[in-house]
Amino acid sequence: MNQLQQRMPYTTAFPGALGTGIIIRSAHPISPSAKPDLQAFINEYDATLSRFRSDSPVGRMAAADRGGSFDFPDWTLPLFHLYDALHTASRGAIDPCVGEDLTRLGYGADMTFTVEPDARGHTGSIHGRPTWRNDVERHGTTLVTQRAVHLDFGACGKGYLVDLLARRLRENIGGTGSIGGIGNEWLIDAGGDMAINGSDAAQPVSIGMEDPDNPSNAIGIAHMSHGSFCASAPSRRHWGAAYELHHLLNAIDGLPAQGVAATWVAVSTSDEIDGSPATGARPGTAPNTAPDTTPDNTTEAVRTAALANRPGVPTGTPTDTAADATFTAFPTAAADGLATALFVTEPDRLAQYFTFSCALLTPDRRAMMDSGFPGRFFTA
Repeated sequence: MNQLQQRMPYTTAFPGALGTGIIIRSAHPISPSAKPDLQAFINEYDATLSRFRSDSPVGRMAAADRGGSFDFPDWTLPLFHLYDALHTASRGAIDPCVGEDLTRLGYGADMTFTVEPDARGHTGSIHGRPTWRNDVERHGTTLVTQRAVHLDFGACGKGYLVDLLARRLRENIGGTGSIGGIGNEWLIDAGGDMAINGSDAAQPVSIGMEDPDNPSNAIGIAHMSHGSFCASAPSRRHWGAAYELHHLLNAIDGLPAQGVAATWVAVSTSDEIDGSPATGARPGTAPNTAPDTTPDNTTEAVRTAALANRPGVPTGTPTDTAADATFTAFPTAAADGLATALFVTEPDRLAQYFTFSCALLTPDRRAMMDSGFPGRFFTA
């Protein structure tokens, strides 16, 4: 039994959730009566935000040629705020209106993965596709449109669900709620988008950094004891030859991003934001005394580490909007969105709006990493 299994021996699984499945590891078991409640919320989440369902508000918006007014649950408001900030920080390259582009490129509800003949002449905001800023009017959680708008919340969607589930766990720690008694150590993993709640900064969770060219291997390892960690790569959702088409789009031209092969983002929370009092660790980093549980399957293929001299990502310039509070309250959603944004926006630009640390890998196997990133690449 490895260290994680010893510390969090209980597993609660939700197979198929959001297409990847969700696993909750905990120090104590989640009560049997609580799992149906969590599953019910996961189902509600999917029924609200899935663009693959014609009965969801998102599906109805896509079918409304003349637009309309569409009501969403109150819990969607922070997600909308986060997309406001990402849209601004990325100069429009991150936009939930890319649902139309994905469909034109073959990744629609019918899953044909066949590109429409005239797709490249219509994708992206440069060809008049609706945008989040100009074509979606917001009144709280009510979205108003004047034409069909195809939304896709995939950039932040899994991370946001993880945060909502984590909030339910935190509210019930100690046995006062239906989920209570799970203990103060738990981890939620939604296909690589993770929220980690550890009790000991000296014993962080070890996370393998998957090689985008060979998912069975790791090219690095990260350590976190308290925070959110998300990764993104086209390797697990692509079609066409040589990853030519994938789901990570630049919303401006509506085409798959090509300059980045994989990204990893860490957003530290609680004590890790200011460093561990016991170790004096740099913000976002694991203590030097942490056990190194390097995965067995590793790849010594990373040639260099650009950004190694960067002093970590600074606090940045506040956006002075509700998105600032959203970033703090929903760190996994933010990390998820930033992992996508790094495919289309330079790290220093994003650092003007968000506090995070990151690592990137380019298609030619060059690695870039902040000095504050809580991990390392296995360099050749």
